[in-house]
Amino acid sequence: MTGGTATAAALRAGRRLGERTWAFRNPPVILSVAAVAGPMEGRGPLGGKFDEVLPDQLLGQKSWEQAEAKILEKAIRAALAKARVTESDVDLLISGDLLNQLLASTFGARGLDIPFFGIYGACACWTEGLTLAAALLDGGYVDRTVVAASSHHLSAERQFRYPTEFGVQRPPTATWTATGAGAAVLAYEGRGPRVTHATPSRLIDVGFKDPYDLGAAMAPAAADTIVQHLRDCGRTPEDYDLIITGDLGRVGKPMAEELIREAGFDVTPVFDDCGLRLYGPQQDVHAGGSGCACSALTFNADLFPLLAGGQLGRVLLVSTGAMFSPTSYQQGESIPCVAYAVAIEGAGR
Repeated sequence: MTGGTATAAALRAGRRLGERTWAFRNPPVILSVAAVAGPMEGRGPLGGKFDEVLPDQLLGQKSWEQAEAKILEKAIRAALAKARVTESDVDLLISGDLLNQLLASTFGARGLDIPFFGIYGACACWTEGLTLAAALLDGGYVDRTVVAASSHHLSAERQFRYPTEFGVQRPPTATWTATGAGAAVLAYEGRGPRVTHATPSRLIDVGFKDPYDLGAAMAPAAADTIVQHLRDCGRTPEDYDLIITGDLGRVGKPMAEELIREAGFDVTPVFDDCGLRLYGPQQDVHAGGSGCACSALTFNADLFPLLAGGQLGRVLLVSTGAMFSPTSYQQGESIPCVAYAVAIEGAGR
């Protein structure tokens, strides 16, 4: 072993578990979160828990894309205010969305005086951002970061499928892209739930091509990451109060459960999906919710308060994403998928 390799191995000792899980020596703390939801999301089961429910989809803007950027900015500013920090106190903003060239993130952040990283993980942007922020904080490169993610039902439909004005009938396997944005302020030190582990995703492509059945396409990636995380950490599902995916919905969730069971773990007693929590049975969302905002809204409005208050001790949040585009679909490509996992422990654990 060369000297350089030996040094690198020494620095990694205790930080790398198994094949691909990161254990943070100084688990970063989530100081605050904010969730700004669209009007339909406000009518769902979590409606009373959001920081703000928007009156309409446009917010006085000229386009849905401009509205999404405004929603993202609202969420970021709300999270900063709740953490009682200013833009100058933050070293880095990490944000992602579904639009071409990350339009919502870039235009939403252009009025903020914070260094910016734009990321794309499709609907998995939320935990991808938390993973990168936690690594940078644990490594001492930054003291405070903001992680943000957004999606907008109408902007996403226009980009990935058909504008809603076409009136295209959605099949039962389709999910509903959430309108909203979530933001979180993370810090090297402070009080609050902590990000203790992260498991980056492999790209998993099992040949699915249907953009109206993304839950089925993403289920193998979710199962792969969850199984790898449990093996790397030497844990069982019982070590978690909740294991929750981003947007597998009614179609993908049971598929992931079966794949995980085949790998030797039964997650059913603690397994849930953000896309099934965000909307109620009376709302016509077919297979459930999806979009970058699905994980962000559900975690920030529903799960973070339970972690902060001690009702939940340890949660594994696994946001899922389908990495396709209109171009790849039109060229007959299949849909590669990702699932990034972060383990978060409550403030009193």
